[in-house]
Amino acid sequence: MSAQRNEPRPNSRLPVLTEEMMNERQRHLLEAIKSGPRGKFTYGGPFAVYLHAPEFGVLAQELGAFCRFKTKLPPRLSEFAILVTAQHWKAQYEWHAHAAIAERAGVTPESIADLRAGRVPKTAPEDERALYDFITELYATRRVSDANYARINAMLGDAATVELVGLLGYYALVAMTLNVFRMLPPAETPLAFDESGAG
Repeated sequence: MSAQRNEPRPNSRLPVLTEEMMNERQRHLLEAIKSGPRGKFTYGGPFAVYLHAPEFGVLAQELGAFCRFKTKLPPRLSEFAILVTAQHWKAQYEWHAHAAIAERAGVTPESIADLRAGRVPKTAPEDERALYDFITELYATRRVSDANYARINAMLGDAATVELVGLLGYYALVAMTLNVFRMLPPAETPLAFDESGAG
C-alpha cells in the first residue's frame, strides 16, 4: 500500500521526506510501517518525524504497533485512553487520528466531546470512568492512589494494567513528538485545541 500524501501544515519544523529522498534505513522504516498492522504511512503523523531518526523510528513503530493493536485492553478502552492522553497534551494530530477510531470502537460522541473540552465524561460507562480517573490522576500527580489502582487492576488484571501504563507512556511520547515538531492535521481539518498560546 502506498504512503498517503497527507502532509503536515506548512509550519512543521521538519521537512517532509519523500520516498525518493530517503536513505536505506529510512526506506526500511517506511516499509516496516506499511507492511505492519497499520498498513499505511501518513506523512503528517509522528512517523514522518521518526524518519529523520530511523533507528529510533524502528523501535518506536514496533512499540506503537503493540500498544495500538496487541494489548489485552479492548479497543474501546485503548482508544479512550489515547484520547485522554491527546487532550492532556493538546496533541492536535493525535486527537485528529484517534477521535474517529475511538467512536468506531464504541466510545460515544458525548464522551468524546467531553474529553475534548477537558470535562469529566459523566455519561461514560463505568469502565471508561475508572480509566479516566486513573489516567487523569497519574498525569496530574505523577502517582496513582491505591483506590484508583485497585479499581483498574480489578477490572483489567495485572498484565493489562502494565500494558495500560505502557500505552499511556507511548502515546505521551507520540504527543510530545507531534507538539515539538508542530505536526498538525491537514490544513482543511479544524484543530481540536486552541493553538493561540503555543510556541
